Amino acid sequence: MNDAEKCQLIIPTLERGGGIVRLTPTWVPRSFCVPGRRLRLHPNDLYALGGHRGGIDERWLSSTVRADNGPGTPDDEGLSYMDLDGKRVLLRDGIALMGALFISSEAMAVHGGLVMYSKFFDNMYPLPHHLHQNDEKAADVGRLGKPEAYYFPPQYNFALDAFPYTFFGIEPGTTQDQVIDCLKRWNEGDNGILELSKAYRLTVGTGWNVPPGILHAPGTLCTYEPQRASDVSSMWQSLVGDYLVLDRSLLVKDVPLDRHEDYDYLISLLDWEANVDPSFKDNHFSQPRPAGDPAAAADAGYQEKWIVYGSDYFSAKELTVAPGRAVTVHDPAAYGCIAVQGYGRFGNYTISAPTLIRYGEMTEDEFFVTYNAARDGVQITNLSSTEPLVILKHFNPGNPDMPRRDAV
Repeated sequence: MNDAEKCQLIIPTLERGGGIVRLTPTWVPRSFCVPGRRLRLHPNDLYALGGHRGGIDERWLSSTVRADNGPGTPDDEGLSYMDLDGKRVLLRDGIALMGALFISSEAMAVHGGLVMYSKFFDNMYPLPHHLHQNDEKAADVGRLGKPEAYYFPPQYNFALDAFPYTFFGIEPGTTQDQVIDCLKRWNEGDNGILELSKAYRLTVGTGWNVPPGILHAPGTLCTYEPQRASDVSSMWQSLVGDYLVLDRSLLVKDVPLDRHEDYDYLISLLDWEANVDPSFKDNHFSQPRPAGDPAAAADAGYQEKWIVYGSDYFSAKELTVAPGRAVTVHDPAAYGCIAVQGYGRFGNYTISAPTLIRYGEMTEDEFFVTYNAARDGVQITNLSSTEPLVILKHFNPGNPDMPRRDAV
């Protein structure tokens, strides 16, 4: 399909949708993960891409970045498609062709496109201790750095799975030589990296802010993760729980070839001061914050909370519409969104949070709201008389309403 044909599909769909377009589910496997079975994907489809690719434990949302899953990865893995009267066009292509319409001419000039995405990450067991490089180090391999943030939605965490704790950072007082020694003992079984870290109990309905260069071993809550549009990483743990051995290639996946054995270079991937910060929780734990006046919003039939904030790269809100209410909600920027509970109307579309999804099937839960539609306001109707309609909304950098982390 050429660009003109894509535009001929996109423009009338946006006109009929009032500036809103429906997105198709985007599933991503990971070879080193075990699905936690909370993504609402049918259990028979958890390995729909083949056991050699690994189980599907991620759903990517509003994504314009390809998943980096090594050899054999399809060219469109991780990329979101728009549903245009039964035909599909990549969201990335739509923004490349008419970015001013999708996210505003200002956002295109400043950011060059949609430079964040979100995902649901759902693993049955904890992940290895790892980091995501900053821009400087990612540029060494022609990539972008990757800050990210976590929120643990109650609707996707009916079970906490095996280990609802996340290791973050490095214990104060640890030396860089101790960390390097762990890396040098990679092929001796457990390299002991977690002995130098601290685990924090995860709490449903809260989250964490995780800038680049911070070691973290995510626990087993299903996680909503707004993040930079990048898939760069470095694994620092050689053995997880006596059941998962990691090849050292995952340590140096995004490291220049001539630096694979350079431990001074590897240690430079860390933001050392942030990792050993004795006030780590105070500086990175995130409680939801009200968006606007909660009392006024409640009278209007809805509540909004900032669940990811204080980042220069992305932000996110949780919108809850009360049963039986019809509301109009305005935002100053374009956004992607997904319904996690309830059903009703979202602009001109039906919206519903699915119970069970077959791989390859369409859903009614995910949308992209273009710039003018967001500013004009989206009319949302909760058609249930008993259940709230809950929607998570993820934003590109620069939302002017986003609070800073040090704000009160």
